[in-house]
Amino acid sequence: MSPSATPAESRTALIQLLIAELLIGSVGVFVHESGQNAITAVLFRCIFGCAFLIVWGSARGLFRGLLGERALIRSAIVSGVLLVLNWVALFAGMARSSIGVATMVYHFFPFVILGMAAMFYGERTRAADLGWTAIAFVGVLCSADPFKLWNSAGSGYLIGVGLTFVAAILCGASLLLSRRISRERPFAVVLIQCLVGVVMLAPFADYAAVWTPGSHWFWLAGLGLIHSGVCYVLFYSSYPRLQVATIAVLAFIYPVIALLLDYLVYGRTLAPVQSVGVALIVLGTLGVNLKWQWRRRPVAVSA
Repeated sequence: MSPSATPAESRTALIQLLIAELLIGSVGVFVHESGQNAITAVLFRCIFGCAFLIVWGSARGLFRGLLGERALIRSAIVSGVLLVLNWVALFAGMARSSIGVATMVYHFFPFVILGMAAMFYGERTRAADLGWTAIAFVGVLCSADPFKLWNSAGSGYLIGVGLTFVAAILCGASLLLSRRISRERPFAVVLIQCLVGVVMLAPFADYAAVWTPGSHWFWLAGLGLIHSGVCYVLFYSSYPRLQVATIAVLAFIYPVIALLLDYLVYGRTLAPVQSVGVALIVLGTLGVNLKWQWRRRPVAVSA
């Protein structure tokens, strides 16, 4: 429990985060079922996300005085460019590999944040964290199914895995920058990032594939309203009232749901080596977030 949160507030936050992780795990299905290319899907995710955030944030006065915070706006625009490119690369990677494979490879992004924080901001990295990062990286390689990569993977699958890895790097960079500017006004930052996506991608979307009646509108609206609207509200509402350990553990609901839906909806299962990769990524991520040591520190004995 966060030191400033009451037991009731912590329980509410726990439920909020659980719901958010369950919802975000379905993002790959929404992208696939929309039937749109990655750029078009991300554009409409941003459009519907903006609509939700503007209505929700304005009703609560979360954007008052925003135009005067020029430094925040500039940083949010830069992080928004990275975030939007990350979404495009991730969705393109999912289309060329699978939702499950892309989701697991993508979950290397926490370690990208760790490395970039040490490289660019001088944040101290524990020696143990380097070991957990190495374990997680081996897990990423296993998740991509190295036997398939070596023996039978087509160029599309290889490109898909590569795009997903690029997405993880872009995500890590965007989240690291967002972390440094969004502590006070997180919803304003998310709104700016979505607006950046609309401006960036509007000239390149495939409008001919969209402007017809069909179920694809439901899936595109869901991407924005649910995954960039409701989920962000729940995430940012719950984080301040929960311990880091709780957040780290619940974060694995997302890939579990993605893998489960990939199996239930599309019949895709993981190879044994990929299951090992999942376990290694989980182990490495928990090791970093929960500050696990590789060995016990010696206990001082008084004379």
